Amino acid sequence: MIPISSVELGPEVEAEVLKVLRSGMIAQGPVVAEFERRFAKLTGVKHAVAVNNGTTALVAALQVQDLEPGDEVVTSPFTFVATLNAILEAGATATFADIRDEDFNLDPAATEAALTDRTRVVMPVHLYGQTVEASAFTALAERRGLVLVEDSAQSHGATFEGRAAGSFGIGCFSFYGTKNLTTGEGGIITTDDDGIADRLRVLRNQGMRARYQYEVAGHNYRLTDLQAAVVLPQLDRYAAKVADRRANAAALIEGLQDVPGLVVPRQLAGREHVWHQFTVRVTTDAAVSRDELVARLTEAGVGSGIYYPKLVFDYETYRNHPRVRISDVPVAAQVVTEVVSLPVHPRLSGDDVQHVVESVRKILGA
Repeated sequence: MIPISSVELGPEVEAEVLKVLRSGMIAQGPVVAEFERRFAKLTGVKHAVAVNNGTTALVAALQVQDLEPGDEVVTSPFTFVATLNAILEAGATATFADIRDEDFNLDPAATEAALTDRTRVVMPVHLYGQTVEASAFTALAERRGLVLVEDSAQSHGATFEGRAAGSFGIGCFSFYGTKNLTTGEGGIITTDDDGIADRLRVLRNQGMRARYQYEVAGHNYRLTDLQAAVVLPQLDRYAAKVADRRANAAALIEGLQDVPGLVVPRQLAGREHVWHQFTVRVTTDAAVSRDELVARLTEAGVGSGIYYPKLVFDYETYRNHPRVRISDVPVAAQVVTEVVSLPVHPRLSGDDVQHVVESVRKILGA
Protein backbone atom coordinates (compact mmCIF):
# COMPACT_ATOMS: atom_id res chain seq x y z
CA MET A 1 0.00 0.00 0.00
CA ILE A 2 1.28 3.46 -0.93
CA PRO A 3 0.35 5.47 2.18
CA ILE A 4 -1.39 8.84 2.10
CA SER A 5 1.35 10.17 4.41
CA SER A 6 4.71 8.91 5.59
CA VAL A 7 6.99 10.22 8.32
CA GLU A 8 10.74 9.97 7.83
CA LEU A 9 12.88 10.55 10.91
CA GLY A 10 16.52 9.70 10.28
CA PRO A 11 19.63 9.20 12.40
CA GLU A 12 20.05 12.96 12.82
CA VAL A 13 16.79 13.06 14.78
CA GLU A 14 17.89 10.13 16.94
CA ALA A 15 21.16 11.93 17.70
CA GLU A 16 19.38 15.14 18.71
CA VAL A 17 16.91 13.30 20.94
CA LEU A 18 19.71 11.33 22.63
CA LYS A 19 21.58 14.58 23.21
CA VAL A 20 18.57 15.98 25.06
CA LEU A 21 18.07 12.77 27.07
CA ARG A 22 21.70 12.78 28.17
CA SER A 23 21.61 16.47 29.06
CA GLY A 24 19.13 15.89 31.88
CA MET A 25 17.02 18.87 30.66
CA ILE A 26 14.00 17.34 28.92
CA ALA A 27 11.29 19.94 29.73
CA GLN A 28 11.06 23.29 27.97
CA GLY A 29 14.57 24.66 27.67
CA PRO A 30 17.29 25.69 25.21
CA VAL A 31 16.21 23.30 22.44
CA VAL A 32 12.70 24.76 22.42
CA ALA A 33 14.26 28.23 22.29
CA GLU A 34 16.34 27.19 19.27
CA PHE A 35 13.24 25.77 17.57
CA GLU A 36 11.43 29.07 18.17
CA ARG A 37 14.34 31.07 16.78
CA ARG A 38 14.60 29.00 13.64
CA PHE A 39 10.89 28.87 12.96
CA ALA A 40 10.60 32.64 13.40
CA LYS A 41 13.31 32.97 10.75
CA LEU A 42 11.51 30.55 8.41
CA THR A 43 8.28 32.51 8.80
CA GLY A 44 9.86 35.96 8.69
CA VAL A 45 8.51 37.18 12.03
CA LYS A 46 10.00 38.58 15.23
CA HIS A 47 8.54 36.02 17.61
CA ALA A 48 7.64 32.33 17.60
CA VAL A 49 6.17 30.95 20.83
CA ALA A 50 6.14 27.16 21.07
CA VAL A 51 3.23 25.35 22.75
CA ASN A 52 2.19 21.74 23.22
CA ASN A 53 0.00 21.34 20.11
CA GLY A 54 -1.64 23.19 17.23
CA THR A 55 -5.04 23.41 18.89
CA THR A 56 -3.42 25.05 21.91
CA ALA A 57 -1.79 27.55 19.55
CA LEU A 58 -5.22 28.61 18.28
CA VAL A 59 -6.72 28.72 21.77
CA ALA A 60 -3.88 30.81 23.19
CA ALA A 61 -3.92 33.21 20.24
CA LEU A 62 -7.61 33.85 20.96
CA GLN A 63 -7.24 33.97 24.74
CA VAL A 64 -4.81 36.89 24.61
CA GLN A 65 -7.47 38.91 22.75
CA ASP A 66 -9.56 39.13 25.96
CA LEU A 67 -12.72 38.01 24.20
CA GLU A 68 -16.02 38.54 26.00
CA PRO A 69 -19.19 36.41 25.89
CA GLY A 70 -20.94 37.03 22.58
CA ASP A 71 -17.80 38.03 20.70
CA GLU A 72 -17.63 36.29 17.34
CA VAL A 73 -14.87 34.64 15.30
CA VAL A 74 -15.48 34.15 11.57
CA THR A 75 -13.79 31.11 10.08
CA SER A 76 -14.06 28.45 7.39
CA PRO A 77 -16.66 25.66 7.55
CA PHE A 78 -14.25 23.43 5.58
CA THR A 79 -11.49 22.65 8.06
CA PHE A 80 -10.42 20.22 10.75
CA VAL A 81 -12.50 20.32 13.93
CA ALA A 82 -9.63 21.85 15.94
CA THR A 83 -10.38 25.22 14.35
CA LEU A 84 -13.91 25.20 15.75
CA ASN A 85 -12.98 23.61 19.06
CA ALA A 86 -10.41 26.32 19.72
CA ILE A 87 -12.98 29.07 19.19
CA LEU A 88 -15.37 27.41 21.60
CA GLU A 89 -12.66 26.75 24.20
CA ALA A 90 -11.71 30.44 24.09
CA GLY A 91 -15.33 31.31 24.94
CA ALA A 92 -16.24 32.92 21.62
CA THR A 93 -19.08 32.31 19.21
CA ALA A 94 -18.11 30.62 15.94
CA THR A 95 -19.57 31.97 12.69
CA PHE A 96 -18.78 30.90 9.15
CA ALA A 97 -18.28 32.20 5.63
CA ASP A 98 -18.09 30.28 2.37
CA ILE A 99 -14.94 29.15 0.57
CA ARG A 100 -13.60 29.34 -2.98
CA ASP A 101 -13.48 26.06 -4.86
CA GLU A 102 -10.27 27.08 -6.66
CA ASP A 103 -8.16 26.78 -3.51
CA PHE A 104 -10.58 25.47 -0.81
CA ASN A 105 -9.87 28.57 1.26
CA LEU A 106 -12.07 31.20 2.86
CA ASP A 107 -13.58 33.70 0.40
CA PRO A 108 -12.69 37.29 1.43
CA ALA A 109 -15.95 38.76 0.06
CA ALA A 110 -18.07 36.12 1.79
CA THR A 111 -16.13 36.74 4.97
CA GLU A 112 -16.87 40.45 4.93
CA ALA A 113 -20.55 39.71 4.32
CA ALA A 114 -20.56 37.46 7.41
CA LEU A 115 -19.26 40.17 9.77
CA THR A 116 -21.51 41.57 12.47
CA ASP A 117 -21.07 44.23 15.13
CA ARG A 118 -19.91 41.43 17.48
CA THR A 119 -17.16 40.11 15.22
CA ARG A 120 -13.76 40.48 16.88
CA VAL A 121 -11.56 38.00 14.99
CA VAL A 122 -11.26 36.69 11.45
CA MET A 123 -9.62 33.26 11.33
CA PRO A 124 -8.83 32.08 7.78
CA VAL A 125 -7.39 28.57 7.31
CA HIS A 126 -4.46 28.08 4.93
CA LEU A 127 -5.72 24.68 3.81
CA TYR A 128 -3.69 21.82 2.31
CA GLY A 129 -0.50 23.90 2.10
CA GLN A 130 -1.65 26.96 0.13
CA THR A 131 -2.41 30.34 1.69
CA VAL A 132 -5.61 32.29 1.47
CA GLU A 133 -5.61 35.56 -0.46
CA ALA A 134 -3.77 37.09 2.46
CA SER A 135 -3.72 40.70 1.27
CA ALA A 136 -7.51 40.77 1.16
CA PHE A 137 -7.73 39.56 4.75
CA THR A 138 -5.16 41.98 6.10
CA ALA A 139 -7.01 44.83 4.39
CA LEU A 140 -10.33 43.60 5.76
CA ALA A 141 -8.98 43.32 9.30
CA GLU A 142 -7.48 46.81 9.15
CA ARG A 143 -10.59 48.35 7.59
CA ARG A 144 -12.97 46.82 10.13
CA GLY A 145 -10.72 46.94 13.21
CA LEU A 146 -10.49 43.15 13.57
CA VAL A 147 -7.79 40.77 14.76
CA LEU A 148 -6.43 38.40 12.11
CA VAL A 149 -5.56 34.94 13.41
CA GLU A 150 -4.18 32.57 10.77
CA ASP A 151 -4.83 28.84 11.13
CA SER A 152 -1.57 27.84 9.46
CA ALA A 153 -1.52 24.25 10.75
CA GLN A 154 -0.93 22.77 7.28
CA SER A 155 1.15 25.49 5.66
CA HIS A 156 4.68 25.70 7.10
CA GLY A 157 6.59 27.97 4.75
CA ALA A 158 3.79 28.54 2.25
CA THR A 159 3.87 32.09 0.90
CA PHE A 160 1.62 34.77 -0.56
CA GLU A 161 3.41 37.42 -2.60
CA GLY A 162 6.68 36.49 -0.94
CA ARG A 163 5.44 36.57 2.65
CA ALA A 164 4.98 33.41 4.65
CA ALA A 165 1.82 32.08 6.21
CA GLY A 166 1.77 33.20 9.82
CA SER A 167 3.32 36.60 9.11
CA PHE A 168 0.16 38.51 8.20
CA GLY A 169 -1.56 38.35 11.58
CA ILE A 170 -1.08 35.95 14.47
CA GLY A 171 -0.02 32.61 12.98
CA CYS A 172 -0.90 29.26 14.54
CA PHE A 173 0.97 26.14 13.40
CA SER A 174 0.66 22.44 14.17
CA PHE A 175 3.53 19.95 14.28
CA TYR A 176 1.38 16.84 14.58
CA GLY A 177 2.87 13.58 13.32
CA THR A 178 1.57 13.88 9.74
CA LYS A 179 2.46 17.53 9.13
CA ASN A 180 5.23 18.63 6.75
CA LEU A 181 7.29 19.40 9.86
CA THR A 182 6.57 17.34 12.96
CA THR A 183 7.39 17.09 16.65
CA GLY A 184 4.80 14.32 17.14
CA GLU A 185 2.58 16.78 18.98
CA GLY A 186 3.41 20.46 19.12
CA GLY A 187 2.49 23.94 18.02
CA ILE A 188 3.88 27.43 17.50
CA ILE A 189 2.33 30.90 17.52
CA THR A 190 4.01 33.55 15.36
CA THR A 191 3.71 37.31 15.70
CA ASP A 192 5.52 40.59 15.15
CA ASP A 193 3.78 42.11 18.18
CA ASP A 194 6.10 42.26 21.20
CA GLY A 195 3.19 42.61 23.63
CA ILE A 196 1.28 39.62 22.23
CA ALA A 197 4.43 37.47 22.33
CA ASP A 198 5.10 38.45 25.94
CA ARG A 199 1.53 37.61 27.00
CA LEU A 200 1.69 34.26 25.23
CA ARG A 201 4.92 33.29 26.98
CA VAL A 202 3.43 34.11 30.37
CA LEU A 203 0.14 32.37 29.56
CA ARG A 204 1.81 29.09 28.51
CA ASN A 205 3.81 28.95 31.75
CA GLN A 206 0.98 28.81 34.33
CA GLY A 207 0.74 32.61 34.18
CA MET A 208 4.25 33.03 35.62
CA ARG A 209 6.85 35.47 34.40
CA ALA A 210 9.25 34.26 37.08
CA ARG A 211 8.78 31.28 39.38
CA TYR A 212 5.80 31.77 41.74
CA GLN A 213 5.18 35.27 40.37
CA TYR A 214 1.73 34.91 38.80
CA GLU A 215 0.48 37.65 36.50
CA VAL A 216 -2.57 35.94 34.97
CA ALA A 217 -4.56 32.77 35.41
CA GLY A 218 -2.43 30.71 33.06
CA HIS A 219 -2.04 27.22 31.70
CA ASN A 220 0.62 24.58 31.13
CA TYR A 221 0.98 24.95 27.37
CA ARG A 222 4.71 24.20 27.28
CA LEU A 223 6.53 22.13 24.66
CA THR A 224 9.40 19.87 25.73
CA ASP A 225 12.99 19.88 24.54
CA LEU A 226 12.51 16.24 23.54
CA GLN A 227 9.83 17.24 21.05
CA ALA A 228 11.76 20.22 19.76
CA ALA A 229 14.80 17.98 19.18
CA VAL A 230 12.74 15.91 16.73
CA VAL A 231 12.09 18.86 14.42
CA LEU A 232 15.46 20.63 14.31
CA PRO A 233 17.06 18.26 11.76
CA GLN A 234 13.88 18.43 9.68
CA LEU A 235 14.32 22.19 9.41
CA ASP A 236 17.78 21.63 7.93
CA ARG A 237 16.33 19.71 4.99
CA TYR A 238 12.88 21.25 4.79
CA ALA A 239 13.46 23.13 1.52
CA ALA A 240 14.51 19.89 -0.18
CA LYS A 241 11.48 18.02 1.15
CA VAL A 242 9.12 20.73 -0.08
CA ALA A 243 10.83 20.56 -3.47
CA ASP A 244 10.09 16.82 -3.53
CA ARG A 245 6.45 17.48 -2.70
CA ARG A 246 6.23 20.06 -5.49
CA ALA A 247 7.79 17.65 -7.99
CA ASN A 248 5.32 14.93 -7.00
CA ALA A 249 2.40 17.37 -7.26
CA ALA A 250 3.55 18.48 -10.72
CA ALA A 251 3.72 14.86 -11.90
CA LEU A 252 0.25 14.14 -10.51
CA ILE A 253 -1.19 17.22 -12.20
CA GLU A 254 0.43 16.32 -15.50
CA GLY A 255 -0.88 12.77 -15.33
CA LEU A 256 -4.41 13.55 -14.16
CA GLN A 257 -5.40 16.94 -15.58
CA ASP A 258 -7.30 15.49 -18.56
CA VAL A 259 -9.33 12.88 -16.64
CA PRO A 260 -13.07 13.51 -17.14
CA GLY A 261 -14.86 14.39 -13.91
CA LEU A 262 -11.64 15.01 -11.99
CA VAL A 263 -10.59 18.52 -10.97
CA VAL A 264 -6.91 18.67 -10.00
CA PRO A 265 -5.56 21.30 -7.59
CA ARG A 266 -3.30 24.11 -8.72
CA GLN A 267 -0.98 26.68 -7.27
CA LEU A 268 -2.56 30.10 -7.68
CA ALA A 269 -0.66 33.13 -8.93
CA GLY A 270 1.50 34.85 -6.35
CA ARG A 271 1.55 31.84 -4.02
CA GLU A 272 4.03 29.11 -3.14
CA HIS A 273 2.21 25.88 -2.30
CA VAL A 274 3.92 23.44 0.11
CA TRP A 275 1.57 20.56 -0.83
CA HIS A 276 0.68 19.20 2.59
CA GLN A 277 -2.13 17.46 0.71
CA PHE A 278 -2.85 16.91 -2.98
CA THR A 279 -6.63 17.18 -3.04
CA VAL A 280 -8.71 16.50 -6.15
CA ARG A 281 -12.44 16.89 -6.66
CA VAL A 282 -14.53 14.05 -8.11
CA THR A 283 -17.52 15.68 -9.80
CA THR A 284 -20.79 14.19 -11.04
CA ASP A 285 -19.21 13.88 -14.50
CA ALA A 286 -16.79 11.22 -13.24
CA ALA A 287 -17.23 7.57 -14.20
CA VAL A 288 -17.52 6.55 -10.53
CA SER A 289 -18.40 8.33 -7.31
CA ARG A 290 -15.82 9.75 -4.91
CA ASP A 291 -16.42 6.94 -2.42
CA GLU A 292 -16.15 4.28 -5.14
CA LEU A 293 -12.85 5.82 -6.25
CA VAL A 294 -11.54 5.60 -2.69
CA ALA A 295 -12.58 1.95 -2.36
CA ARG A 296 -11.03 0.94 -5.66
CA LEU A 297 -7.82 2.85 -4.97
CA THR A 298 -7.47 0.83 -1.78
CA GLU A 299 -7.85 -2.36 -3.81
CA ALA A 300 -5.11 -1.06 -6.13
CA GLY A 301 -2.76 -0.42 -3.22
CA VAL A 302 -3.08 3.36 -3.18
CA GLY A 303 -3.87 5.09 0.09
CA SER A 304 -6.12 8.16 0.06
CA GLY A 305 -7.95 10.38 2.52
CA ILE A 306 -11.13 12.42 2.65
CA TYR A 307 -10.29 15.73 4.28
CA TYR A 308 -13.00 16.46 5.27
CA PRO A 309 -16.07 14.20 5.10
CA LYS A 310 -18.44 16.84 6.52
CA LEU A 311 -18.53 20.56 7.11
CA VAL A 312 -17.05 21.30 10.50
CA PHE A 313 -20.40 22.23 12.05
CA ASP A 314 -22.31 19.33 10.49
CA TYR A 315 -22.05 17.01 13.48
CA GLU A 316 -24.65 16.46 16.15
CA THR A 317 -22.44 17.82 18.91
CA TYR A 318 -22.23 21.22 17.13
CA ARG A 319 -25.58 21.57 15.33
CA ASN A 320 -27.42 22.78 18.41
CA HIS A 321 -24.47 24.30 20.23
CA PRO A 322 -25.42 27.77 21.51
CA ARG A 323 -22.13 29.28 20.31
CA VAL A 324 -22.06 27.74 16.85
CA ARG A 325 -23.90 29.86 14.28
CA ILE A 326 -24.53 27.76 11.17
CA SER A 327 -24.51 29.58 7.83
CA ASP A 328 -25.49 28.87 4.25
CA VAL A 329 -22.21 27.96 2.54
CA PRO A 330 -23.10 26.40 -0.84
CA VAL A 331 -19.57 26.12 -2.26
CA ALA A 332 -18.25 24.37 0.84
CA ALA A 333 -21.33 22.16 0.97
CA GLN A 334 -20.60 21.00 -2.58
CA VAL A 335 -16.85 20.61 -2.18
CA VAL A 336 -17.19 18.43 0.92
CA THR A 337 -18.97 15.79 -1.18
CA GLU A 338 -16.23 15.73 -3.85
CA VAL A 339 -12.77 15.95 -2.26
CA VAL A 340 -10.24 13.17 -1.92
CA SER A 341 -6.52 13.51 -1.22
CA LEU A 342 -3.88 11.43 -3.00
CA PRO A 343 -0.31 10.67 -1.83
CA VAL A 344 2.13 13.53 -2.47
CA HIS A 345 4.63 13.11 0.37
CA PRO A 346 8.40 13.21 -0.30
CA ARG A 347 8.99 9.49 0.29
CA LEU A 348 7.13 8.58 -2.92
CA SER A 349 9.28 7.08 -5.65
CA GLY A 350 8.77 7.83 -9.32
CA ASP A 351 7.16 4.41 -9.68
CA ASP A 352 4.81 5.20 -6.79
CA VAL A 353 3.63 8.41 -8.44
CA GLN A 354 3.16 6.59 -11.75
CA HIS A 355 1.13 3.88 -10.01
CA VAL A 356 -1.12 6.51 -8.40
CA VAL A 357 -1.70 8.18 -11.78
CA GLU A 358 -2.34 4.91 -13.62
CA SER A 359 -4.70 3.66 -10.92
CA VAL A 360 -6.81 6.81 -10.91
CA ARG A 361 -6.95 6.90 -14.72
CA LYS A 362 -7.97 3.25 -14.93
CA ILE A 363 -10.72 3.57 -12.31
CA LEU A 364 -12.12 6.72 -13.94
CA GLY A 365 -11.89 5.23 -17.45
CA ALA A 366 -9.37 7.73 -18.81
